[in-house]
Amino acid sequence: MSKKPPKLSLGDLASLRDALAKETAAREAERVAAAKRAAQAKRDANVFRDSIGDIAPITSKGATNRVEHPRLPPEPVPHQTQEDEAAVLFESLSDEFDPEALLDTDDRLSYRRPGISHDTLLKLQRGEWVVQAQIDLHGLRRDEAREALSAFLHDAVKRGLRCVRVIHGKGLGSVNREPVLKDKVRGWLAQKAEVLAWAQAQGHDGGGGALLVLLQPAQTRAPRR
Repeated sequence: MSKKPPKLSLGDLASLRDALAKETAAREAERVAAAKRAAQAKRDANVFRDSIGDIAPITSKGATNRVEHPRLPPEPVPHQTQEDEAAVLFESLSDEFDPEALLDTDDRLSYRRPGISHDTLLKLQRGEWVVQAQIDLHGLRRDEAREALSAFLHDAVKRGLRCVRVIHGKGLGSVNREPVLKDKVRGWLAQKAEVLAWAQAQGHDGGGGALLVLLQPAQTRAPRR
């Protein structure tokens, strides 16, 4: 025979009712608290969204508003200019050089380097070579004239010029009316490897105050010893 459950007294029923009531109240309180937390979180989100405005996600392909500053390349180093200036300094001319001690200079104030034909020199003396550039050293001091002539010849060879005129003046304004600069120019030209020949200019080209100088092309210039 199965046993019958014990009968509950009125006091037991009251206690059970109170326990159920407390449990129900606790669950309701938890539900209300969760609802309040959700509402507060929603209000906080709305405040944040209102403060920053509308937003859109950034994608790798759609980010067209990126600002990319151009990268400026470094300033080019003027290597060629530096080399040219170094070459001019390297080829500085001596005032103590005597062209007649080394070069075959004739009594007509002309010179040709060994290997240059006499016919080439005659054409230069006759003015048959076209003068492509000239420099006027007349009136310059000796140091100024030397530096100017060196730079002029270097630039002329670089440009591929073959015949130039160097105006040194007749020395009429010098002390004792001696053509100091004229003699110096002859010595300076004799030290330049690119000078193949020079000759006193004819009257219409400057006469005794100028020299016509034949230059060697840059691509065939002999190496300096």
